[in-house]
Amino acid sequence: MLTARTIVVGITGGIAAYKAVSVVRACVLRGDNVHVIATEAALRFIGKPTLEAISRNPVHTDLYEGVAAVRHVSIGQSADVIVIVPATANTIAKIAAGLADDLLGNTILASTAPLLVAPAMHTEMWNNPATVANVQTLRQRGVTIIGPAVGQLTGTDVGAGRLEEPDTIVDAIYALLDAASGHRQDLAGLHVLISAGGTREPLDPVRFLGNRSSGKQGVALAEAAARRGASVTLVAAHLEVSEPVGVQLVSVSTALEMERSIRSLAATADVVIMAAAVADYRPSTVQPGKIKKDDVGDTLTLELVKNPDILAGLTAVRRPGQVIIGFAAETESDQAALLALGRTKLARKGCDFLVVNRVGWSQGFATDGNAITVLDRSGAIVTEASGTKMSVANSILDVLGS
Repeated sequence: MLTARTIVVGITGGIAAYKAVSVVRACVLRGDNVHVIATEAALRFIGKPTLEAISRNPVHTDLYEGVAAVRHVSIGQSADVIVIVPATANTIAKIAAGLADDLLGNTILASTAPLLVAPAMHTEMWNNPATVANVQTLRQRGVTIIGPAVGQLTGTDVGAGRLEEPDTIVDAIYALLDAASGHRQDLAGLHVLISAGGTREPLDPVRFLGNRSSGKQGVALAEAAARRGASVTLVAAHLEVSEPVGVQLVSVSTALEMERSIRSLAATADVVIMAAAVADYRPSTVQPGKIKKDDVGDTLTLELVKNPDILAGLTAVRRPGQVIIGFAAETESDQAALLALGRTKLARKGCDFLVVNRVGWSQGFATDGNAITVLDRSGAIVTEASGTKMSVANSILDVLGS
């Protein structure tokens, strides 16, 4: 099973420091352990309580705190990657010169982990020959420089020096982690097809029958599979989360649309993961105009017809060697009864693995966390996992090597 990585985020004193919160949060939600080192200047722009709440760890600031634990060295030694966001011109100069007059400088010098620097400053500072030379020095040492972007700066200024967007920085962090951890490319060469989101079955041009799935778990699976080297196609219905980077996205709306796309793409997929919440039924007829209560009266009767069983259909025509993983979202509160429902569904669907999870008013759908049990074809428990949807996604993908 994959373990959480340690990501050290250094925040320095620039107005873009507030954007570092989004970087920290994204890394935490992916299931990794994030430690923030803030300079004294950084804390003039953003509060320590905010950073501790988001990172879920104490924020370190003082070089002379934790001397007995040799913290000025131990943080850097434990890091899998260090990212400086934002990196001011002053900080870049200090890193280039190898200065260690604060906790962040000591941590960088004490670490052999990959270093990523995300500059943010005014255009004149970025173009200054001293900054240009310092950045060149860092690049020659193997430091990854991301950005800066061109755009609106502080006040009315516009130009080069704007901090790269947090999502772009996060992608760069994980690219470094993946490059440094060759074993995480265990899905290289595989085409993984994943469904996500919740389908909607129209009643009329205004209304539909749907469900509360946000697509977060399916998107996490797509991102995790791509990070582990797979070629990923995501068939998604009505995502309520940012589209994953590095993934081919196919957007659909209804169960029939999803079936057509999945059946077509599955022909070349090595692995199919059906994480979407697909409607079991759809209206037998779709009204061409809005259904008006004045025309219908006090009650409205809908006739529903069964949608195709996409998962069972896939297993019926699977090609040799193809692995198919299904999902079973149930509201059953008793764990033994929940697993019994899962085993019954597994026998009916014929997939290789079934991911069983409990859903309800406040769990499963549209949340940042999940708790799952994975059953194999015989109904035996292969793995159990809980945590962020990214960490759960990696646990699910681990069964491919079991």
